[in-house]
Amino acid sequence: MRPAVSASPISPNPAPTARLPGIALAAAVAASAFAIKAAGLPIIASFSPLMLAILIGMTVRNLWGRPKATRAGLAAALRTPLRLGIVLLGLQVTLNEILAIGWAGLAILSFALTATFLFTVWMGQQLGVPRGLTTLIAAGTSVCGASAIVAANTVVRDDDESVAYALATVTLFGTIAMFGYPLLASALPLGELGYGLWSGASVHEVAQVVAAGFARGEISGEFATVTKLARVLMLAPLVLLMGLWAHRLSSRQDSGSGRAPMPWFVFGFLGMVLLAGTGWIADEWRSTANLATQALLAFALAAVGLETDLRKLVAQGWRPLALGATATVFIASTTLLLTLLWQSR
Repeated sequence: MRPAVSASPISPNPAPTARLPGIALAAAVAASAFAIKAAGLPIIASFSPLMLAILIGMTVRNLWGRPKATRAGLAAALRTPLRLGIVLLGLQVTLNEILAIGWAGLAILSFALTATFLFTVWMGQQLGVPRGLTTLIAAGTSVCGASAIVAANTVVRDDDESVAYALATVTLFGTIAMFGYPLLASALPLGELGYGLWSGASVHEVAQVVAAGFARGEISGEFATVTKLARVLMLAPLVLLMGLWAHRLSSRQDSGSGRAPMPWFVFGFLGMVLLAGTGWIADEWRSTANLATQALLAFALAAVGLETDLRKLVAQGWRPLALGATATVFIASTTLLLTLLWQSR
């Protein structure tokens, strides 16, 4: 697979000043995403700063191009800021919050995540979707949208067009779910907690879960949010297992591409989860860390957008979109059935 950034080679250790133009451009795009989000415009307000950052970056790249002088900085933006953002994400959830949904709820989440990931990988093979893109869509659908995709790509190491396609796919179907779940719930025999469990276990992005959950009331919204945070925690074992599997495969193959990297930063994520559970981190510090997380991930995704050529994205065709739709229907129907069983216990 191609490395995450580029078409033509760049120096692996460019001078710090050579990175400044790209870093400045990615920072400007990320700042624009937060400004647009803060404006609270209809429809756009439902998108996270992460998704807005990649959309703005793609617009800039495909309307005006990406200056060659920015390439080194954009490559740097895709590495350390991304890993730091994932590490800080761990401060947003504690083990006590996760245990609040109960062991049955955790079992539903674990089964749904595993089944959705494996089903999506299998379906991608049937549709003829490239393996890397299939894996990214599987991670984004089964765990937590954009954060899972960018974390999984540290192992998959696919190109920026695949990352952009996976992000666009999970955003599209997550947005449909965000508006559709409250409408469907009126026709389903779900109580407040049942609806919260269902939406938190199957809607893609955290922001989308919050919107869908609170649309049915405060109790549903709070339980949906906690359920979603439990899914976010499951990002760590998933990426670690992906890294171990990729490392094992690459060690067996005699190729010049080198061994697949191990996602060691996931241990930092787990460390932050444990730290958040000690009570040593005040709520205001966790809020500040959340803002820093969003800023770092938006910065990295701005770089992804600035490196994405829409012509290559369109060339992927309809099959990845069909895969995202099928995966979304699978996780929605599976978690709904399990939630109805959980509710009737």
